[in-house]
Amino acid sequence: MNGNQIQGLIGMLATFGILVLMILPSAIGAVREWSIDRQLRRAERGEGEAAPNRPHSRHGVAHPA
Repeated sequence: MNGNQIQGLIGMLATFGILVLMILPSAIGAVREWSIDRQLRRAERGEGEAAPNRPHSRHGVAHPA
């Protein structure tokens, strides 16, 4: 490989890396939405608990039971 080929390879890898960084947040959001949709469908059918047992507190504030 000569210098031009190496520069081209580095450019393609950098472009691919930037593309992955731009797509990753939306892909994570889509997977999260699918998970929530499954939980909602399960809750509508009455199959067990829709969400795992987790405390429903935000920002360190506990809610009374």
